[in-house]
Amino acid sequence: MDGQPANITQTAPRYAEAEFYRALGLKCGLEMHRQVLTTHKLFCRCPVKPYSEEYHAEILRHMRPTLSELGEYDPTALMEFKTKKEIVYRLNRETVCTYEMDDAPPFGLNREALDRALAIGMMLNLNLVDEIHIARKQYLDGSIPTGFQRTCIIGINGWMLVDGVRIGIRQLGLEEDACREVSDHGHRRTYITDRLSIPLIEIVTEAEMHTPWHAARVGNAIRRLCHLSGQVRTGHGRARQDVNVSIAGGDRVEIKGVCSLRQLPALVHFEALRQKALLDIREAALGRGITAADFDTELDVTAQARRYPHPAFRLAWGGGVTARAIVLRNCAGLLGLPTAPSRTFGHEISDRIRVIACIDRKPNLVHSDSSESFTLSALFDEVRRGTGATARDTIAIVAGPAADVATAMSEIRIRMREALTCVPRETRKSLRSGATCFERMLPGPDRMYPDTDLPPIVLDDSQFERARGRQPEPLWEKEDRYATMGLSKVQIGRLFTEDRFLTFETVSGSSRLRSTILAYLLLDWVPFMGRRGKDISRLTPERYIKLFAGDEAASMDQKAAAAHVATVVGYRPKFLSKPDPRAATDGRKRT
Repeated sequence: MDGQPANITQTAPRYAEAEFYRALGLKCGLEMHRQVLTTHKLFCRCPVKPYSEEYHAEILRHMRPTLSELGEYDPTALMEFKTKKEIVYRLNRETVCTYEMDDAPPFGLNREALDRALAIGMMLNLNLVDEIHIARKQYLDGSIPTGFQRTCIIGINGWMLVDGVRIGIRQLGLEEDACREVSDHGHRRTYITDRLSIPLIEIVTEAEMHTPWHAARVGNAIRRLCHLSGQVRTGHGRARQDVNVSIAGGDRVEIKGVCSLRQLPALVHFEALRQKALLDIREAALGRGITAADFDTELDVTAQARRYPHPAFRLAWGGGVTARAIVLRNCAGLLGLPTAPSRTFGHEISDRIRVIACIDRKPNLVHSDSSESFTLSALFDEVRRGTGATARDTIAIVAGPAADVATAMSEIRIRMREALTCVPRETRKSLRSGATCFERMLPGPDRMYPDTDLPPIVLDDSQFERARGRQPEPLWEKEDRYATMGLSKVQIGRLFTEDRFLTFETVSGSSRLRSTILAYLLLDWVPFMGRRGKDISRLTPERYIKLFAGDEAASMDQKAAAAHVATVVGYRPKFLSKPDPRAATDGRKRT
């Protein structure tokens, strides 16, 4: 269980052995999101159409937090409110209506989406609920114009087999998809609404994966199961996954919106190391006797900063633009400690300034622990003289609009105080290197509350029967059957994820061609001819059966079968200098 998955060994290195992650106490779980295959959206009759950049109108909104049913504010909502973002929505008249803009009540739950979700719930061996209750989940980042997502639980406490090991499935949810982000600069964030409210399932696993490769294998298994179900949309932008990671002494961190499962091993590995680095920084800070009071000193350095031609100070000075310095007592060197590839603890603070204070130019923070700030040594010395700081202290400076700089100073203090106590519970965004950056605080339970616009939906036996009728053969049984036919793990995985398994099933049951050669034709040879401009649409399952129904197909080798298929689309392979009809019967090379 601790080796690398066969289908990603060629694209990613082995980061560490299983024992390394066990020593860290690594735990991770997945949240897999898939759009459901329906003709219209979840709570209205707007059609589901391909994504488009075309839009016909824009609207501007501001978000504000609301109290939960228990009179509490969600920490994520409060954080987003501090950003003072303007949210712009680009609307296409063909894919949105007044419901999406919160100007009309919901139309009722899409029953087609519900039936398809129930079928997937049965495939995951979940205990399905018999009464659907719609809830609202706050989203103050603006990705949903209403400020909340309508969601419901379909089933709980399920399981699936991955490489013969039982993996727990905590729950299956059915919910609305969010908008696609177009841009996010300063205090303005722009979305396009073509994806908004498309039905989406969320499969949540238990935190039972203890190595990066185990997480990748489970993610790939769920992906194959979703393709096998025939109930979800496939292709770019129709699937996303979140990965939750923690180590012993750390806390749960959620890495959001991972588009490719190939990223999972690196993300899990580097998040585990980041948390270990943060725990080491905490121990170092506490060992120095640092307390929250050591971050109180602050100084206006606008006049001094204007004299330095540093990228952080290339501003239109005047008109409320300021620069302020904060003294981090006894912290020398801490901000320069590495936490991930090409990232230090200083980047953790810089991320907060970028997201919450909305100072998003690079760099938005300079500090005396960074070698890149060497040209500012004289400015740091001026701050030390003005505040009584010493070489044991770190000086950090931020420049920008006065209100944003004030927010930045507050966020620096908050992040430094967190460094003394814990690994913050955060939602983070993946970077190309496999590292992550701060996105927002991790939401709490106070973001969820009942929806008063929609009544409960009582499920009857007929709905469960329809769902049972949609169930295919269990994934692990089908994979075992394919393995006994001689297919490799890579071929088996690709048959599902490239949606070739239905053609494979039909043809293999009615032809004499060896299964391994048929898999090669479907997965490699035919797509290759398509990339060469040949019309491969004529290669239907019926045509394959006709080509390989004779007894001679049983003795064909790979080259002969490929040449046989090539004749249908008018392609002449280079390995055939002259067509030889005997090559298709015994597979031996003729001279």
